[in-house]
Amino acid sequence: MAGDKIATDGGQGLGQNPFGSLSGAGLPANTGNRMPDTGQKTASAEPSGRNRGRVDIVRETGNRGGKTVTVVRGFVGIGLPEKEQLAKKMRAACGCGGTVKDGQIELQGDKREQVARILTEAGFRPVFAGG
Repeated sequence: MAGDKIATDGGQGLGQNPFGSLSGAGLPANTGNRMPDTGQKTASAEPSGRNRGRVDIVRETGNRGGKTVTVVRGFVGIGLPEKEQLAKKMRAACGCGGTVKDGQIELQGDKREQVARILTEAGFRPVFAGG
């Protein structure tokens, strides 16, 4: 069995380049440090100037034992992972607790100004709704 080992040193080359006959005509120029597009969207990859829609920022106290909660609702076209990422960024910037519940972000305390700044940087159009 000692002679049945497979060499892992790379062995012989292919002998030919399978991509050698392809031309680069019609392809974009290589910019050097640009990462290839994998089709996955991340919050940091989104252009900040792009309008990603209106979101409402509401201050609520009802049914919460008198505690004030900032609720961000009205997200369109983003999934739960991106909402959780935004909520994490908001919690860190505001220094408070919070969660994503029923498709909306809830933060402890009245943090509307800080939340509006973060949402603007992410490309959303925040609107203060309610009283």
